[in-house]
Amino acid sequence: MTDQVENATEATTPETPAVPSNKRWYVVHAYSGMEKAVERNLRERIERSGMQDKFGRILVPMEEVVELKNGKKAVTERRFFPGYVLVEMEMGDDTWHLVKHTSKVTGFVGGAKNRPAPISEAEVMKIVNQMQEGIEKPRPKVEWSVGELVRVKEGPFTDFNGAIEDVNYDKSKVRVSVTIFGRATPVELDFGQVEKV
Repeated sequence: MTDQVENATEATTPETPAVPSNKRWYVVHAYSGMEKAVERNLRERIERSGMQDKFGRILVPMEEVVELKNGKKAVTERRFFPGYVLVEMEMGDDTWHLVKHTSKVTGFVGGAKNRPAPISEAEVMKIVNQMQEGIEKPRPKVEWSVGELVRVKEGPFTDFNGAIEDVNYDKSKVRVSVTIFGRATPVELDFGQVEKV
């Protein structure tokens, strides 16, 4: 009776950890542009081989970006680590072979040839947070910087060149210093009205 009571208290004590996971995050190199296919292929192979308990999440680091298509804003996805897929897994010969021999995978990044080095949970969280920010507030596809030379491609200042004085990503606008009649004049333009020189 006392054994059962002791065992019961052990099971309910918060200090008793759950079964520790040996899963770590690894970076897998894939053919560029095939990251989603690799994710799909990995999931299918894990399912077929019955190794679901040895694998966790599979992430293709993406962010949403806003681009102008035919004068309209469109939100598209962009990979911010092209050619890489993050896989949470227990590293062993069987799991290593499963990933390594998946179609469109070229190998693991880091560590020894058959013993890749995991990346830290902090690095993964940084990537996940970056992905989340992209969903909540998509960034423009084209990055602008102060001092950069641009050409105005539409509006009253078409074909004028100028330097960017200010970038406002919230409003998708740039202030460009355009020379008109020999004088530098600041002009506020939409991202879609200018292009890099």
